[in-house]
Amino acid sequence: MDKPVNNRAWFLVLPVLVLVAFSAVIPLMTVVNYSVQDTFGNNQFFWNGLGWFQEVLESDRIHAALGRQLLFSAIILAIEIPLGIFIALNMPKRGFWASLVLVLMALPLLIPWNVVGTIWQVFGRVDIGLLGHTLAALGIDYNYVNDPVDAWATIIVMDVWHWTSLVALLCYAGLQSIPDAYYQAARIDQASRWGVFRYIELPKMSGVLLIAVLLRFMDSFMIYTEPFVVTGGGPGNATTFLSIDLVKMAIGQFDLGPAAAFSLIYFLVILLISWVFYTVMTAQRDRT
Repeated sequence: MDKPVNNRAWFLVLPVLVLVAFSAVIPLMTVVNYSVQDTFGNNQFFWNGLGWFQEVLESDRIHAALGRQLLFSAIILAIEIPLGIFIALNMPKRGFWASLVLVLMALPLLIPWNVVGTIWQVFGRVDIGLLGHTLAALGIDYNYVNDPVDAWATIIVMDVWHWTSLVALLCYAGLQSIPDAYYQAARIDQASRWGVFRYIELPKMSGVLLIAVLLRFMDSFMIYTEPFVVTGGGPGNATTFLSIDLVKMAIGQFDLGPAAAFSLIYFLVILLISWVFYTVMTAQRDRT
């Protein structure tokens, strides 16, 4: 005799569905509405179809911001992923020092994004900042306000300082899951340090590494607060990434139609990249 199915547990999900609809679906539908219409004020809208999307896709300004965004994400991944692996490999595995290092590594992750930007804005100033003043005393011409290279260097170092801990902690968790028997077998076979890393540690970290790459790419691709606080997108447009350009278009210029189309394209790009990473992660999990 089949047991009766009790679906009353689904009612417990209703508050979550209502919250998601209120905080995500309804605002998204508003953006979709603005992206296909034009307005001349007085709350009067006119159908514009895909005109705003075409304008955004053909905009040289958006192409330049996208290029800067991709370059920034590539540099961040190229630095933070190897550096995070290196730190995780050299962290204490057990005892008091392991706990202390874990706490210290987690500290940068607890600082709010706007505070991180403020810290580095002051830290890099030539007149009162420790970094800027020290570099000036050494005879190095450093000014992130006027020099695009210095602005890029400051933002990259700031992001590396803020988020490398996340990669290191994820890799550390992957390393902690490796049984000691693997290392004992490697010692018996007299495997080199590179061999242990290549054939034992790296395969065991592959899952968390994919998560780390996904998280860091998504976050770097959506970065806004830190560079906006430090440079405001300058000097010129040197550090105007996609998110900063979107805010300038929506709030600064109040071009709601193009901004809505821009935000939807932005969302779809992030969704596509997330799907690619999910597919890769799933394939990796199936192979193991």
